[in-house]
Amino acid sequence: MMSYSVARLTWRAPAIAGGLCIAATLATTFTAEAQDAGSGQMSAFAALFTWMPFILKGFLLNLLMSVLAMALATVTGLFLGFMQISPSAFIRLPAKFVTHLFRNSPWLVILFAIMLLVPFQVTLPGGEKVLIPDWVKATIGFALPVMANIAEILRGAIASIPSGQWESAESLAFTRGQTLRHIILPQCVRRMLPPWMNWYALLTLMTPMAAILGVSEALGNTQAAMEAAGSRPEFLIPFYLFLMTIFFVFIYPLSIYTRRLERRFSAGA
Repeated sequence: MMSYSVARLTWRAPAIAGGLCIAATLATTFTAEAQDAGSGQMSAFAALFTWMPFILKGFLLNLLMSVLAMALATVTGLFLGFMQISPSAFIRLPAKFVTHLFRNSPWLVILFAIMLLVPFQVTLPGGEKVLIPDWVKATIGFALPVMANIAEILRGAIASIPSGQWESAESLAFTRGQTLRHIILPQCVRRMLPPWMNWYALLTLMTPMAAILGVSEALGNTQAAMEAAGSRPEFLIPFYLFLMTIFFVFIYPLSIYTRRLERRFSAGA
């Protein structure tokens, strides 16, 4: 009964936190309304309500960047992880170098490097020029550090499988590829899923850094909305509190589900 009650409260936490944030926003904006009643200026609540669709539109771009970056990082990270366990040193050593390079580099530095290295437009063989939006460059920049960490997750998951399973498969005349495909990797999926979800949550939280590069995502749109509404100091708390709330409501259920998967898999369910 205790676990059921905790689970219910845990899943209600995003709604409770969102309600508290909204209450704080209303309290702040109502105070500003009382101060601005005689001045004829737009209140903080009215400004937030007016620009809320614009901010949510930017948040959708955050989600799009996170999904595309995670998909790209997963595919390239798995490829890089398999290279790290290659018997050939000519494949294994460069893969380890790339993995450690991007794992230990600041995300912001990677973003600026991608923005400068990737061209603004690409000329196709037919002579047609295709522009590369800034959010696409930011997506590539976000994918690189996550790629390196997923490669390390795969390498660690394979290394955690007892060596006796490799020996048993070898005694049954399985090739290395057959052993990986039929015996090792099915067990690695269960071990990799919780950290994979953790990295997706972290990636989503990092996407507002794209605003520094001029991408019109949630943070950039929030700043633009406040400037368009007059850049008044009382706008800071409602606007940024609303921005924090939408990220929290999206990320927190993912973290709760990740913890449940970790407990379930650690128990051998």
